[in-house]
Amino acid sequence: MNETLQKNVNNVKEYWGTRTKKQKMVFFGGFLFFIVLVIITTILATRTTLVPLYSNLTPSETGTIKESLDGRGIVSEIADGGTTIKVPEELVDSLKVELAAEGIPNSGSIDYSFFSQNAGIGMTENEFNVLKLEAMQSELSNLIKGIDGVNDAKVMIHLPEKGIFVTDTAEAASASIVLNTKSGYQFEEDQIKALYHLVSKSVPNLSTDNIVITNQFFEYFDLKNNSNSDGSTFTAQLDIKNQLERDVQRQVQSMLGTLMGQDKVVVSVTADIDFTQENREENLVVPVDEENMEGIAISAQKITETFTGNGAGVGGVPQGEDPADAGGVGYLEGANANGDYERIEETINNEVNKIRKEIVESPYKIRDLGIQVMVEPPVADDPNSLPQERVDDITRMLGTIVRTTIDKNSLQEELTEESIQDKIVVSVQPFNGKVTFDDKPTAVIPWWIYVVGGVLLAVIALLIFLFMRARKKRVEEEEDNQRILEQASPITVPDVNDEVETEGSMRRKQLEKMAKEKPEDFAKLLRSWIAED
Repeated sequence: MNETLQKNVNNVKEYWGTRTKKQKMVFFGGFLFFIVLVIITTILATRTTLVPLYSNLTPSETGTIKESLDGRGIVSEIADGGTTIKVPEELVDSLKVELAAEGIPNSGSIDYSFFSQNAGIGMTENEFNVLKLEAMQSELSNLIKGIDGVNDAKVMIHLPEKGIFVTDTAEAASASIVLNTKSGYQFEEDQIKALYHLVSKSVPNLSTDNIVITNQFFEYFDLKNNSNSDGSTFTAQLDIKNQLERDVQRQVQSMLGTLMGQDKVVVSVTADIDFTQENREENLVVPVDEENMEGIAISAQKITETFTGNGAGVGGVPQGEDPADAGGVGYLEGANANGDYERIEETINNEVNKIRKEIVESPYKIRDLGIQVMVEPPVADDPNSLPQERVDDITRMLGTIVRTTIDKNSLQEELTEESIQDKIVVSVQPFNGKVTFDDKPTAVIPWWIYVVGGVLLAVIALLIFLFMRARKKRVEEEEDNQRILEQASPITVPDVNDEVETEGSMRRKQLEKMAKEKPEDFAKLLRSWIAED
C-alpha cells in the first residue's frame, strides 16, 4: 500500500516538474479562483437578508419589538438611530401579523380604543378631557398620514373651556398641523380644500379660518376663498394680498431650494397693494390725420361773385387784414366809383374720429414689493463657505422678480437699480430652529459587494489572459517539436524478437507479473529473502 502511495506521489512530482512556469501560474490562478468562488457562494448562501419590519419608531417602540423578537429567538437588527428594526425577509409578513395580534408596536399615543379598555368610574372630568383631546389629536394625525403625499403629521388642537352660564359666548376651537410631505410632491387646490374640511369636521366648533397647516419647509397650505374676489371688502383685499405674497414666496422658495437645498432657505415676502378702483368714461374727438390735424372732407361748397361797372357798393379791406383773407380782390373803395368787384366763398365739411371709452381700472396694483431671504451656508458654522458670487446671483434673481412684479404706472419715480436693491435683503447665517423629521431608511447595496465583484472580474480577466498565453505557447511548442521531428534522421530500433530468452529473464518476468498482480505476495517474498540474507 505504501509503495502504491509512493508511486502516485512520484507520478505527481514528475508531472508537476515537467510543467512550465506559466502553466503553474494558470493552475494556481484557477485554484485561487475556485477557493474565492466557494467562499463567496458559501457567504451568499448562508447570509440572512434583513429588511425593515417597522420604520419611524420611537425608542420605546423599538425596545418593545426588540424584546419580543429576542424572546422568539429571531435575528434582528436596529438601524437608523433606533427608529428602524430589521428582520429576515422571509419572516416579515408573519411577524407583522403575530405582533399586531399582541398589540405591538404600542406607540404610547392615546386613541379612542383607550376608553373601551380603561373605562372606569374613578376618572375625573379633567382627566377625561385631557385623554379625549389626546385621543382626538392621535386619531386626526393617523387620518392625515393616510393621505397621498404625507409621510407624517403632528396635530395640536386647542379646545376652549365651556362657559358656566348659558349666556356665555363660546370661544372657537383652533388647530395647528405640521406635515412631513414627500419630496417634490405638489398638492392640488382640491386636496388642500379637502384637508381643511377634514380637520374642520373632525373637531367641534372648528372653522377653516382657525386652522393653520404647514410643512417641514415652512410652506403654508392656505385655503383659498373664492368669494368677493374683486377686492371690494377688507377680507377680500387681505386674501388677495396674502395670496400674492404666498405665490411669490413659493416661487422664490422653490427656485432657491433647488439651488441651495429645501432646508437651506427661508423666504419672506411683503407687498404693498393699491386697491383703488376707477370707473370713467372718455369721449374723445381725434383728427384722422394727426400730423396735419385734418379730417376727411365729406362735402365742399364754393361760391364766386363778380361785378363790373359803375355804382359799386362800399367795399374794401378792414384795417390790419390781408386782402386775400377777406375774399375780395381788386375792387375800389367809396360810393359811385367805377371798378370791378369779386367775392369767393368756400365751405368744406370735414369728418373726425369720435371715440367713446368706458374704462374700469384693475381692482388692485402692486405699488411695492419686498423680499427677505435667509440662506444657511453649506457648512452651517462657517458663513464663509458660501461664496459671495453665489449671494450676488441670488440678489440678481430676486431683483428680476421685483422689477417684473411692481406696477410701473403706479410709481411716482422711476424704478432704478438702487431702489430695487433697497427692496431685497439676503442674509447668510446658520439655522438653529429647524423642524426635523426622521427620514425613512433607503436600501443600499453594501460596499463589500462591489469589492468582491471587482476582485472576481480581475481574477477572471487574469485567468483568461494566462489561458490564452499558455494556449498560444503550447501551439508554438507543438509546431517547433513537429518541425524538429521532421528534420531529425530516422532512428533504427532493433527487433525485440531477436532477444534470447534465458532462465534469468523468465524469472524476472515472473517476478514483475507477481508484483503487478499480487503485490502483497510479492512483498512477503521480498521480506523472506531479506530475512534469509
